[in-house]
Amino acid sequence: MISPLENQHLEHARHLLYDQAMVCFRGEPIGTVAAIPQKKWVMDNHHPHMVPPPDLNYGEVFIRDNVLSMIYFLLDGRADIVKNFLNACLQLQSWDPRTRGIFPTSFYVESDKLIADYGQRAIGRVVSVDATLWWPILVHMYVQKTQDWDWVYQESVQTGLKNMLGLIVQPSFREIPTLHVPDGSFMIDRPLDVWGSPLEVQVLLYGALLSAAHLLMQGDPSIPEAVDRAIRLRRYLHKHYWLNRRMVQTLRRRPTDQYGDDVVNEYNIRTETIPHWLQAWLGTQGGFLIGNIRTSRPDFRFFTLGNCLAAIFDILTQPQQRSLFNLILHNQKDLIGEMPLRICHPPLDDTDWQNKTGFDPKNRPWCYHNAGHWPCLLPFLIMAVLRHQHRFLDLRYTQTYLPMQELLKKAYQLQMSRLPEQKWAEYFDGPTGVWMGQQARLYQTWTVAGLLLVHHFLIQSPSDSRILDLAPLHKLWQGNRKP
Repeated sequence: MISPLENQHLEHARHLLYDQAMVCFRGEPIGTVAAIPQKKWVMDNHHPHMVPPPDLNYGEVFIRDNVLSMIYFLLDGRADIVKNFLNACLQLQSWDPRTRGIFPTSFYVESDKLIADYGQRAIGRVVSVDATLWWPILVHMYVQKTQDWDWVYQESVQTGLKNMLGLIVQPSFREIPTLHVPDGSFMIDRPLDVWGSPLEVQVLLYGALLSAAHLLMQGDPSIPEAVDRAIRLRRYLHKHYWLNRRMVQTLRRRPTDQYGDDVVNEYNIRTETIPHWLQAWLGTQGGFLIGNIRTSRPDFRFFTLGNCLAAIFDILTQPQQRSLFNLILHNQKDLIGEMPLRICHPPLDDTDWQNKTGFDPKNRPWCYHNAGHWPCLLPFLIMAVLRHQHRFLDLRYTQTYLPMQELLKKAYQLQMSRLPEQKWAEYFDGPTGVWMGQQARLYQTWTVAGLLLVHHFLIQSPSDSRILDLAPLHKLWQGNRKP
């Protein structure tokens, strides 16, 4: 049972999502704005009147920001909105020879036209790689829920999938299976020293590869290539990104400056690069995927979304997922705090912040993407955990899953008590997330959709937590092996 106040907050959230955030094109809903503009009183010639504040591009439809909205619409029986959104994105997929296959970061309606931004207006002019990778994952989610295979097999959708694959599996100067991207090309959209092969992009790449392989018509030559890339990528992430106490000990004892084919320290990682905070952070049972692997410069930071998606997509094995949840339990004071959930840990501080963010005031330590707290992340953690609800009462798993379930309920109550009061802020600052973000937008749509999803998963229908499940890798591989 939920209290009357909780019910009031949830009804308000639904009103914001459906009645204020929705964008329509030619009479049909096609997505939600990043933040709902709120009018404010201003003085003009001594006469107060209401005007909407400048919202930069927060009034546009972002693919990344609409992920939670689309999941909620699908679970709420509004598959038509999801289909309209996917079609709108497909209509705007780039056909330029240099960027063929890219999906826009965002778009908006102007004079009965859809106008797209492919990064040409972003800070640093960086394209959002995650937008392109999320589209096939959302298509897969939509089709698994609706079984609308007739739509998927339309020539336009099949071509869109092939163009996307052609973009992300094309040859490069590197043989490794990861996708190399610049700083600021995904949810962390300002410089934060995440260039190279950041975890979140690699996990989304894996999801996009498997989704496309499952959606393409049987016999399409793109399928074996996508499945092979996914297999190699998963192995690579296990080998180079997975970290626990035993792996730290192994890293510390590896030789350096080796050459040839049989080296054991391929990236020449030196003991001095392994931060001291890892010992206490990992505890005795914790494990996680590090943020990045680069020659002599691994990024040992914990990034929440990449790790949660790695669990949801089963990149992590079941024992590794339990280690991840044990890590979160062990560090709940840092990750949950007063506003679940911290985006990364620890922050870049002092000279690292200065040199690696370009003195970005929005990314000060404990702010925004530099270890700030983002309410929109909690649904992904809940999906990662509740997929294993059938194990909650198994004695072998009780020590991990029952405490995680209690932690999630506590996190939900924290959000329910604070988000409506804090006007659905975009993010929160400070070591515990107690302060509303200094430059946070209010009535942020994925904050609203996130709380609705948290309630749906924890209270209404925990079984829906498998909504983002992918086709099993081994089945795709077996179905596409050469005889």
